[in-house]
Amino acid sequence: MDLQLKGKRALVTGSNTGIGRGIATVLAREGAEVVIHGRNEDRARHVADEINGLGGKAVVALGDLTTDAGAQAVIAAVNDKLGGVDILVNNAGGNDAGGNVHREWFDVPLDDWIYTFQENTMSAIRLVHGLVPAMKERGWGRVIMIGTAIATQPFAQIPDYSCAKAGMLNMMMSLSKALAHTGITVNTISPGSVLTDSVTEWLTMIAQEHGWEGGWDEWETRLTSELVPISVSQIGRPEDFGNLVCFLASPLSRYITGANYRMDGGQCQSVN
Repeated sequence: MDLQLKGKRALVTGSNTGIGRGIATVLAREGAEVVIHGRNEDRARHVADEINGLGGKAVVALGDLTTDAGAQAVIAAVNDKLGGVDILVNNAGGNDAGGNVHREWFDVPLDDWIYTFQENTMSAIRLVHGLVPAMKERGWGRVIMIGTAIATQPFAQIPDYSCAKAGMLNMMMSLSKALAHTGITVNTISPGSVLTDSVTEWLTMIAQEHGWEGGWDEWETRLTSELVPISVSQIGRPEDFGNLVCFLASPLSRYITGANYRMDGGQCQSVN
């Protein structure tokens, strides 16, 4: 199927690693011109060089989206190098837990709540303000938020992160209504477990702590059946999300807006 993405311009925030890297790679494979964003120049340029080496087209924009100045630097780079974008994928995010995904509710300092909101919700808002008005002038565009399954099914742990991502879900819906009749659609993809580098390290540690034998294939099967029940018996790969982003970014998705796509292999125990 031709997704009609050839020549479309896409910014994927936080695309120098993890899910964002997978999304940018698949978009480029489908013919889109992609902006690789991050705060680490070496990593961002490595991803861009990798895409360009495979025949795609990628440029780099650097900036800390938790600040107005950093966001403006990214917007300026996008406009300078590509003349704007048709597709905005707000993927950058995380929290200030230093990798501690088990941090309990009352162990999260107030300053971390503020930073996590800046890193997730406000970073997306800054880029919407900076890039979407030009989409409206052109009469076409796609805005895609990368959320998380725990925005709708939160744990007691890392409440700052799930709360910030829940805010992005609400923002997606209100923005889709604000952009009615403009040719711009707005949707969210909510991942469950994804096999990024940090998750691979965490799962390897879990396997070692439990004394599991065998290699990664056996560990993944045990993890998805015993510790984190996932119906498809696999953890998602970053490219999986790139495939769905490409469809939602495509002109073929013109009748889809204001939707949250839960993509978690059946991990969540609810209708949506």
